[in-house]
This record gives sequence, structure tokens and C-alpha cells, in this order.
Amino acid sequence: MVTVLSRAGIWLALLLLSVLAIVAAQDTGFAIQAGTVAVACLVGLWFAIKSPDYKQLASVAAAPAGDQSKYYDDVIRWGAIATVFWGVAGFLVGVIAALQLAYPDFNFEPYLNFGRVRPLHTSAVIFAFGGNALLATSFYVVQRTCRARLAFPGLARFVFWGYQLFIVLAATGYLLGISQGKEYAEPEWYVDLWLTVVWVAYLVVFGATIMKRSEPHIYVANWFYLSFIITVAMLHLVNNMAIPVSFLGAQSISWFGGVQGAMVQWWYGHNAVGFFLTAGFLGMMYYFVPKQAQRPVYSYRLSIIHFWALIFLYIWAGPHHLHYTALPDWAQTLGMIFSVMLWMPSWGGMINGLMTLNGAWDKLRTDPILRMFVMSIAFYGMSTFEGPMMSIKSVNSLSHYTAWTIGHVHSGALGWNGMVTFGAIYYLVPRLWNRERMYSLRMINWHFWTATIGIVFYAASMWVAGITQGLMWREFGADGYLVNSFADAVQAIHPMYVLRVVGGLLYLSGALVMVVNVWKTIAGSPLREEAPMYNVEYSAAADHPVVQPAE
Repeated sequence: MVTVLSRAGIWLALLLLSVLAIVAAQDTGFAIQAGTVAVACLVGLWFAIKSPDYKQLASVAAAPAGDQSKYYDDVIRWGAIATVFWGVAGFLVGVIAALQLAYPDFNFEPYLNFGRVRPLHTSAVIFAFGGNALLATSFYVVQRTCRARLAFPGLARFVFWGYQLFIVLAATGYLLGISQGKEYAEPEWYVDLWLTVVWVAYLVVFGATIMKRSEPHIYVANWFYLSFIITVAMLHLVNNMAIPVSFLGAQSISWFGGVQGAMVQWWYGHNAVGFFLTAGFLGMMYYFVPKQAQRPVYSYRLSIIHFWALIFLYIWAGPHHLHYTALPDWAQTLGMIFSVMLWMPSWGGMINGLMTLNGAWDKLRTDPILRMFVMSIAFYGMSTFEGPMMSIKSVNSLSHYTAWTIGHVHSGALGWNGMVTFGAIYYLVPRLWNRERMYSLRMINWHFWTATIGIVFYAASMWVAGITQGLMWREFGADGYLVNSFADAVQAIHPMYVLRVVGGLLYLSGALVMVVNVWKTIAGSPLREEAPMYNVEYSAAADHPVVQPAE
């Protein structure tokens, strides 16, 4: 009973503080954000009062502890559902942003213009979709590979719900025009502080689970997850150093300015890709691909080399985002060299993932989940070749500031991150809800093909658009003047922008098929009656020689 009262008291105190922040807010945006926190505190207070079994609390017997012989999977179930929900939301906002670029009339001022929708899209797909996938899979993998129940289940629940509050605060802030103006780090100072608290709790839960492991060896997937958690914490703390204009206002001033600010930002930005979208998802690959293929990792020694080489080289590659700027030339060259070297460990991981299917390639005909994993690894290989190539100064002079960069990012995000996440969700859902398998394998196959074709439309159109832009921007006439205006380039690539919308719609439609499949699986619906994924048809009636009629 004391615990219930203390929890309710904490929620009530936070609710009162939120109300005071609303009243004393220096601007409307901060007041709305404080109101969002107040609603979250009200919901927390409701559950703190409503959830406990008061009859059990009134009895002398102590409340039963969680079953230590079972893994703690509640928070993983919530994470799987959140991943699907935020994925669809992020893909939908991405399609809206693509429509706004192709058809400006889709900009609705002030809350739904491109300047606000674009960070809403990037944060939704990276931090909401990708972040929830990493939370759920890391908690699942660390328990299974350590043979230990998740440490501090209550703190794990705080991590999950605290992270959802961060997502909501960030998203509503973008629509209200609250932003630091930093790529992948737009949320303002108070949201950054909240995420820091949540992230430290995440590190404690994950690290404590490893420390209480039954297995003496720490499996390589956990190395990747742990590097992602620790490095993202460091990046977040340094890049978001800022001085609030007011502790009751939504504006702050960055600690860094000028070229130093640009360098810190792209040290953060590139390593957010390197550790959030690469190292964390490699942890997923090293667990789920061998499990789905039912084959051991091709080379465990290669996986260790892959890990150490990747995390050492990636941290130095950020300056390649600032070629031909005020950044000192030596720093630009350093970033380029490390980016080119980064190709080798990246392909070491790709080769390790693909070669894990040795002896199991035939399963691709009948297993659409494994097909998704293989496609994700293929896109990982292509993106990690294209990235180092684009970091070379002579190539970057053509590609930078063009849609080619957008095509590169999305071939990696949709192909690598998206496909490996979809595969992990299809692997997890039947196991988390004790089902025989997913409701429909055919629907997974439809999802695979719509997503793959959507990526091809998206990436190919942006590649063509980007190279067209780069060539038109630097075309000079005989008189030494530029041949094309900026508007000429925009007009030339408009068809490619329309094709991007088509690709996005295909990718979104595949995700909607996933929603139905996951919903039906969780609900326990009978398995869909469908033809097997692979079957050589045999007709006894047709199995005979052709007899020529007698003349």
C-alpha cells in the first residue's frame, strides 16, 4: 500500500508541476508542451490508482514477485506494437512530405508546411519506428542470449513509456514550430533532458541484464546493442549542449556556433546513422538472421572484427558532410579517408550475414521472412558502398545538396533498416503471443514485394533526379555563365518527384498489409487459408505420352 501511495504521490506532484509550468509559460508552445506532460501525468496517476489489486495489498501475504523462471516480455510486446504503429505513421508523413515537394498545394500553413512535416517524418521513422524496434529487440535478445530475466522490469516499463512521451513531445513540438534547427536533433532543451533520463535508465536495464547473465559469453549482438546505447548517449549529450533563454520557455541557444557548431552537428549526425541506424540494427541482424535461417553465424571471428573496426572508423567519418565549406581542409580529408576505409568492415558484416545462409538458400523460396532479412543485408551492402563513394570529394562535388543524397539515405533506411525491422517483427509476434506462426505467409510475401518495388521506385528516381541536378547546376556556357537556373533544374526533376510519391505509397501499402497480418496474429484468428509458398504442381491426368491418332 505504501508503494501505491508513493507512486500516486509522485504522479500527482508531477501533474501539479506541469500545471504550474502551463500557467507560468513564457510562450504558447511551451505551455502546450507542458499540457502534454500534464496529460501524461494524469494517465500515470490513473493507472497508479486503478491497477493495484487492493484485496491482495490488504492481506498479510506479500504480493507475488514476477516468475523468475520466465523471461519478462511485456515491455517487448508493447514495443512490437509501438514499432508497427509509429512505422505506419512515419511512412504516411513521408508520403505527405513527398507530395508537398511534387505539388506545393499540399503545404498547409502554418502547422503542416514542409518545414515542419519533414522533421516530423525523419523523427517518426528514425526515433519512433527505429527506436522502438531497437528497444523491443534489444530487450528480447539480451534475455535470450544471456539466459537471464530482464533486470529491473519496473525500470524497463519506465524506459518504454518515457520514450513514447519523448516521441510525442518531439512530434508536437515540430508541428508548433519548436525546433533547435539541428538535423536529427530538433527537439528543444527540455525534451533533450527528458530523453537523457530515459536513456540512462535504458543503459542501466540493458547493462544490468548482461551482468546477471547465466551464459559466460556475451554474444556479439549484445556488443552492437551496447555500443549503440553508449555512443548515442555521448552524441546526444555533446550535440545538444544549449543554454535555455528561459527555463519556462521553448527556446535555447546552442553552446557551439559557426563552423564548430557545424562540425559537432555532423559528428553527431553521421554517427547517429552509424550507431543508431547501423550498429543497433546489426545487433538485430546477428541474432534474427541465424535464428530464422536456423544456421550458425558464418564466422564469429569475423563478427568481432566487424564490430571493433566499425565502431573505431565510424566515429571519424562525420566531416565528409562538410566538403567545400569553411571546415578546415585537413578535417574534410580526414572524414573522407575514414569514410572510404569504412567500406571494408561494412562489407565484412554484409558478407557474414549473407554467408550465414550457407546450406539454407533453398529456404528463400518458402520463407518470406528470411527473404526480407536477405534483402535488408543486400541493401546494407549497397548503401555502405555508395556512402564511402559519395564521400570522395570529386564525387561529392556532384552529389552534395542534390536528391542523390536523399536516394542514398532512403535506400539504406527503407531497404536496410525497414526490411530487417519487418523481419524481426514477423519473427517476434508469433513467439510473444504464443501463436503457431503469422496469420498469413502470403501477406508477408505481398509486403516484401510491395516494399521492394517501392524502394526501387524511390531510390532510382532520386538517383536520376540528383545526378540531373548536379550536372545542371554546374553547366557553364561558352560565355562563362551558368546555363541553367535553379528553377530549370526543379522543372527537369519534377517527374522524378512524382515517381518518389509512387514509391512511398507502395512502401506504405506494404506496411498496411503488415498491420492487418500482425493484428490478426495477435487476435488469435485462424490461420489464413492460402496456397503454400512453394509447391510444384503435379497433374496425373496430364502425365502420359501423346498418342497420335491412327490414320
